[in-house]
Amino acid sequence: MLHNVLRATVFATSLLVVNGVVIAPAMSEVIYNRGNDTDPTTLDHHKTSTIAEANLMRELYEGLVVYNAKAEVVPGVAESWEVSDDGLKYTFKLRENAKWSNGDPVKASDFVFSFQRIQDPAVAAPYANMHYAIANAESVNKGEKKPEEMGVKAVDDRTLEITLAAPTPYFLELLTHQTGLPVHQASVEKFGNDFTKPGNMVTNGAYMLESFTPNDKIVMKKNPNFHDAANVKIDVVNFIPFEDRSACLRRFEAGEVLSCSDIPAEQMDYMREKLGEQVHIAPYLGSYYLPVKVKKEKLSDPRVRHAISMAIDRDFLAKEIWRETMLPGYSIVPPGISNYNDPVFLEYKDMDILDREDKAKELLKEAGVEEGELSVELRYNTSENHKNTMTAIADMLKNIGITATLFEMEGTGYFDYMKQDGDFDITRAGWIGDYSDPQNFLFLFESDNLGFNYPRWENAEYDALMEKAETTLDLAERSKILSQAEAIFLKEVPAIPILYYSSRALVSSKLKGWEDNIQDVHATRYLSIEG
Repeated sequence: MLHNVLRATVFATSLLVVNGVVIAPAMSEVIYNRGNDTDPTTLDHHKTSTIAEANLMRELYEGLVVYNAKAEVVPGVAESWEVSDDGLKYTFKLRENAKWSNGDPVKASDFVFSFQRIQDPAVAAPYANMHYAIANAESVNKGEKKPEEMGVKAVDDRTLEITLAAPTPYFLELLTHQTGLPVHQASVEKFGNDFTKPGNMVTNGAYMLESFTPNDKIVMKKNPNFHDAANVKIDVVNFIPFEDRSACLRRFEAGEVLSCSDIPAEQMDYMREKLGEQVHIAPYLGSYYLPVKVKKEKLSDPRVRHAISMAIDRDFLAKEIWRETMLPGYSIVPPGISNYNDPVFLEYKDMDILDREDKAKELLKEAGVEEGELSVELRYNTSENHKNTMTAIADMLKNIGITATLFEMEGTGYFDYMKQDGDFDITRAGWIGDYSDPQNFLFLFESDNLGFNYPRWENAEYDALMEKAETTLDLAERSKILSQAEAIFLKEVPAIPILYYSSRALVSSKLKGWEDNIQDVHATRYLSIEG
């Protein structure tokens, strides 16, 4: 258990007597112990890729715009902005009182440096293509142009001008992502890759990095130079990694953490009974899917991949494994997303599971796979929910004559393994929308997106449609193009969609200001602790 001094509540100090004089007591720091999914692979936000890392970056840095407690886009470092009539030029006016944690002013040049840095091929940022909307960003990332040729310009210390390659309807929302956060240029240049270490890291958000103890906690302290520090109620936030969701539940019940970023689905009935309104379930913009290594001969035939997909009883997974905290999923783009009028789904979405199993056996036979001949490894990252999901899928595959074995990996190395073309058969992945637009899900499987195209699937027609969508201004026409792209994806099914996410969290009644929202973002700067 955590020592009492770390408990997420408010403590008063003892009376202090100096030379016989009693000094009045003062309230100690307000400390928030916060459960997070896992430890970060890195604290360099240009190299981050997971939700757990994004949760940390949101505390340490502030971008031009930010999400408020309701996940609405509001001013951040930029107090205002203007957009040209053609949608290509954004001019941001920065706050005069925006400062770094060391007292340096936040300047437009900081953002220029940061936008150029994430496109530097040497940085190898997995999310670099998120900013390809900026003029010449892609060419810089591919080493074809110099960083100075990007469409980012510091007009003066407080005026930043960003020019886009094409109108991008979701550009402001895109800037809320951690890739849009600035870095302190002098620190990066002085410390190199060590700029993220405690004592070296200079941040401009509501909090500063105090310490990082792997598998224990990340300690952040309130940044006194933050422009809105007067409204930040919590002094210290301890991010505690919980790959075992049940462990976070136990700490929550003991009062040792005030929130858990995820919960053990298998204990949903218990939590609803014992914890009531402290259990938060809300709609969420995300898909849970199974990347398949398509270059492996045994999995290279789409008919084999569809057979595997058909055998998966998504209704069972959603109801029995995830206790109705997930929804059955038959597309990679989740429902309810913006700018998508023509959603498409796997054609067997409404087919009875027994009929699907019969069809799956036929497909395997057509592909030359005899019953009992195919065996696959199902790989997943540490979590009871993921383990139970993959165990159930293994049982389902038996019904069509496929043998499946399970392989578990620790979370910190799991996603790197997939990014680096690890030798898996079928693995587990999830994607939460960084912004509400289908492009943010479909771009994952573009041929050159080696950071997130875990199956290493390549399809020229798909790539061409995604490229066409990037330059299509009419949103209705763009929606049709993206729908065509997803139809190709679902026909080839290089990754098998199985569930849509809902956000699931435990939130103490003492924690005030928590607003459930579709992005599941809950910055500590908007929270307070009572009682």
